[in-house]
Amino acid sequence: MQMQMPRFKVPEALVTEILSKLPVKSLIRFNCVCKYWCSSFQTPCFISKHYHNNLKKNNLNPLLQRTDGNADIPYFSQLSEEKGENFLVKQNIRFPFFIHDSPCVWGARRGLFCLHSALMDDTKVAIWNPSTREFKILPPSSVQRPTYPGLTCKHVFFDCGAFEFDFKTDDYKFIRFVTLCYVDSECGIESPEVSQVELYSLKCDSWKEIPSPNYSPLDYCLSNNCLDGICYWIIATGNSPYEKVMILSFDMANEKFSVSPILEFVGFFSKTNINVLVFNGSVGVLVYPVEGIDKSFDLWVMNGEEWTKQFSIESIPGVVDPLGFWKNNELFLLNTNYEVVLFDPSTQELKVLGINSYLDHHREYVSLFFYVESLVSISGIQEHKDHIIRQLVGDASKNLNRNIDQVDTKYDDG
Repeated sequence: MQMQMPRFKVPEALVTEILSKLPVKSLIRFNCVCKYWCSSFQTPCFISKHYHNNLKKNNLNPLLQRTDGNADIPYFSQLSEEKGENFLVKQNIRFPFFIHDSPCVWGARRGLFCLHSALMDDTKVAIWNPSTREFKILPPSSVQRPTYPGLTCKHVFFDCGAFEFDFKTDDYKFIRFVTLCYVDSECGIESPEVSQVELYSLKCDSWKEIPSPNYSPLDYCLSNNCLDGICYWIIATGNSPYEKVMILSFDMANEKFSVSPILEFVGFFSKTNINVLVFNGSVGVLVYPVEGIDKSFDLWVMNGEEWTKQFSIESIPGVVDPLGFWKNNELFLLNTNYEVVLFDPSTQELKVLGINSYLDHHREYVSLFFYVESLVSISGIQEHKDHIIRQLVGDASKNLNRNIDQVDTKYDDG
């Protein structure tokens, strides 16, 4: 007589806890298991729990923006974060939706990317969730441009921006700075530039104008320039070479700008690079010299109204630009061969990762971003080849083909 195993019903709370720790890819597959699971994955509670589980485990996904040296086409490379894989390129991603396939990342928050056309006078903007592969094209701005008697608006430039989550209204917002160039309608002489600030709300799917702070922020950010609903930029006042460096911030909740000073530790702006970043839950600046290939780096973080030096990295040979901090304070950099390298401050080891950024004259377009997987819906559409093209690389492609072959064999075997 065959013994029957007793049936145990797993508590619903435990099932939810287990599911909330799985990758997005697995959850998407599990949508077809039952209607209850499918609807549960879309609730704000589960989405938040899943995101914060990833955040707690520090499950960061690196995404490198670089340029194809043969085709002169910019694209993104998704890097492996698996231990021992040395940040291998898993797949390359292009965005034909944008002119010349060339978007700028103007924010990566809570698993979402805000992509803006790299051309200063192009208005295309999109929000992208790389985990769920959802893509949303933002509507054109409805903000009216000011008119002046006898003047014609000749150019509209989008200088920089930021994308952040507003905890107060549970909304994702995108802010961008606009410069308007006017000329005399008769003689064509240029007039002083006019500034505007536009704010987009994902919840309302609409734009509105925000009073301009009358400062021109500089797009000198490292990976991320937003924290706890506030966005930060570097601004410079005064005349070269004695500019005074300040921090401009914008609070997404009250939609107000404010300005705070940076101490004189940064030196002269013309001789020093200053990148805004978020480091271990604090806003900071990474300071390093403009000239030279043996770079030293000072990291300062903001504690209330005071600046504190977190640490210094003395003289890393053969590097030109920082790309961003990884786990355990490791620093990604670009070396003089335009390869991505990883510096470990605890061992002073500089590891070449073998990822080349290709064209020398496109060095300034090499960027590195980090995101945590998220189920957040953006009310968009699924990725389409007219918008996004993905191509698996190397071992990832081999593994996919191997899995396909195994599936085909199973079907062949009946």
